[in-house]
Amino acid sequence: MIQESIKKQMKFINLSIPKLVEEAVKRNEGVLSKNGPIVINTAPHTGRSPKDRFIVKDSVSENTIAWGDINKPFDENKFLALKAKVLKYLEGKDLFIKDCYVGADKRYRISVRTTSEKAVGALFAHTMFIPSKDKEFTPEFNILHAPNFKADPSSDGTNSGSFVIISFKDKTVLIGGTHYSGEVKKSMFSIMNFLLPQRGIMTMHSSANYGKTKDDVAVFFGLSGTGKTTLSADIERTLIGDDEHGWSDDGVFNFEGGCYAKAIKLKIETEPEIYVASNKFGALLENVVIDPETREVNFDDASITENTRASYPVSYIPNMTTDGYGHHPKNIIMLTCDAFGVLPPVSKLSYEEAMDHFICGYTAKVAGTEEGIKEPQATSSPCFGAPFMPLSVSTYAKLLGEKIKKHNVDVWLVNTGWSGGPYGIGNRMKLSITRAIITAALDGTLKSIETKKESNFGLSIPVSCPGVPSEILIPRNTWKDKDAYDKKAKELHELFRTHCQIG
Repeated sequence: MIQESIKKQMKFINLSIPKLVEEAVKRNEGVLSKNGPIVINTAPHTGRSPKDRFIVKDSVSENTIAWGDINKPFDENKFLALKAKVLKYLEGKDLFIKDCYVGADKRYRISVRTTSEKAVGALFAHTMFIPSKDKEFTPEFNILHAPNFKADPSSDGTNSGSFVIISFKDKTVLIGGTHYSGEVKKSMFSIMNFLLPQRGIMTMHSSANYGKTKDDVAVFFGLSGTGKTTLSADIERTLIGDDEHGWSDDGVFNFEGGCYAKAIKLKIETEPEIYVASNKFGALLENVVIDPETREVNFDDASITENTRASYPVSYIPNMTTDGYGHHPKNIIMLTCDAFGVLPPVSKLSYEEAMDHFICGYTAKVAGTEEGIKEPQATSSPCFGAPFMPLSVSTYAKLLGEKIKKHNVDVWLVNTGWSGGPYGIGNRMKLSITRAIITAALDGTLKSIETKKESNFGLSIPVSCPGVPSEILIPRNTWKDKDAYDKKAKELHELFRTHCQIG
């Protein structure tokens, strides 16, 4: 057992946030900013490294994983050998251990022990997972977090010196060669996405909140950078969680205990809840630029990466639920960041359209969220989260379709991408406009408004929306060059037809 091999080094087990911050600063892992958050630099890895992520192919996974370019197989013997090397590397080091759960619903939660060579590794686990309060704790999964350890691709079977490897048989995650914290949380998300659907639970790359009662739940599907965290942090609604959820027979529940928000250009005027939470002691700021003298953070500075991040406990959001639960959704918002500037700001989806767009997962990868992404790139990410979905797309689609039908959920496609032209010509959709659209969808206003069929994709566009100029609702109206719009719309329609079988 992993804990047996390192039990002599369990001096720093389940430390509090203040003690972890103290240890991190003492060990030069980061610096304290003026308002209290600890700031770290994870360069050169400032985003996930999908080419370095693997799943061990063994008796548990061989016939269940949807193997391919995303879920890449890793040899079982190579894994065990690399695990032994990582454990040997960790011997004699101060190790920071954090015992947590993933999943607010006790019936479906997973116990996980994170063992890190860094205090900030344990701090991130403490924040993003749900810390255990149990006197006796037995981890079902172990995360070995060794960011300073480099693999040897020629002998270890990795793609580079960095690696993120999940073994469902050994119930271990190996992470090395990268300091980017997102690898820790997304590994456990992948594990939940493997285990829970096999128990009939729909797992979702989504944020969720509810209105005046827990019966008024909204789920926001979307890839990183599309607005899940921003749009679910609404002062008028109660936050359930900002990124990962399950949908059981009883309703929606959060997987996490914290939020991991994009922090670039974060402002109190536009995102007050997230801004305040990101400036509290105990928050962890990744790759945010800080003044060396005044220790003031500059959220506008993207000199390290566009993918600056703020990790903070969900309790830092004032209007959050304390139990991580909500009832069945009334509305599902599918967020897409259309870099072509072609899709309407909002459209009402039929059941068939909802399933098509869920299976397609069209969006643009936003700068910095993955290694090598410098500007938005159109992509199709099935289930709005293909990098984290180990099972077949049909598995998740079947579960979602059944629940949408059973609970009569309204589904909306909301474009948070470009308007008035593609990336480089048009402008990103104003947050105030998107918020007005979301409000109208969730309070029922849009359901009663007449819709007009859009000619390229057949989408049903509301002819009006409170707080939104009517001309913005029809994308073609926002382009100066109508012929250019028609050409770009045909391009996107062809992409949908060839890659998503839509249209």
